[in-house]
Amino acid sequence: MCDTCGCNVTPGNEHLIEKHGHLHTTESGKESVEVLKGLLDANDHQALHNREHFNRHSVLAVNLMSSPGAGKTSLLEATIDALGDHYRVAVIEGDLETENDARRIRDKGVPAVQISTGSACHLDAHMVHSALHDMKLDDIDVVFIENVGNLVCPASFDLGQHLNVILLSTPEGDDKPAKYPVMFRAADLVLITKSDLLDVLDDFDPGRAETCLRNLANTAPVYKVSAKDGTGLDSWLQWLGAARSEAA
Repeated sequence: MCDTCGCNVTPGNEHLIEKHGHLHTTESGKESVEVLKGLLDANDHQALHNREHFNRHSVLAVNLMSSPGAGKTSLLEATIDALGDHYRVAVIEGDLETENDARRIRDKGVPAVQISTGSACHLDAHMVHSALHDMKLDDIDVVFIENVGNLVCPASFDLGQHLNVILLSTPEGDDKPAKYPVMFRAADLVLITKSDLLDVLDDFDPGRAETCLRNLANTAPVYKVSAKDGTGLDSWLQWLGAARSEAA
């Protein structure tokens, strides 16, 4: 994955390999393996630091991951509406370009920090740390990190989050947990989104999707939700509330 495609170098960590950075290579490039290991170690160190920030301020950090178009932003909009004033929410938005999703969140009256990753197909801990400088953690109960749409690389990078929520949308097909095991093994919760389409797209079998997840030895809950008609949001909010209580 990131070990081979090169996307382990991001706008958040590139300072480490630039001239005078402590992972700067020689011109021969023979140290590339050591540099990769160094970048991943540096990410994990920063993630630990991020998690300490969240814990110190009693903030629950939830990493949302999915393929593009699975409905992460729509789920957040519905969640914000349903929560009302119950929790103080903030969002970190990750996309290659644009502030489209961040604007949608801000329109709900919730602070959102946009991270534009350029060519990087995932967020890393350094990017998230930079975003935290634009947040008042004492005024936040739950921060959602909406990762870049991608079912591969995001799962390999710890951001300092407490929990991973993976969205699997009905139009994608029910075999995605089997096809993308690294992502779905990392799930603390799987949400089958756009469930209002299940009657139309009847070749998607939620039971089969869950079987694929269980075959990965993952016992995470699986809920069917629809941001459009509200189906399943109660279960999602109850799960979120229990997680928040543990973090407080």
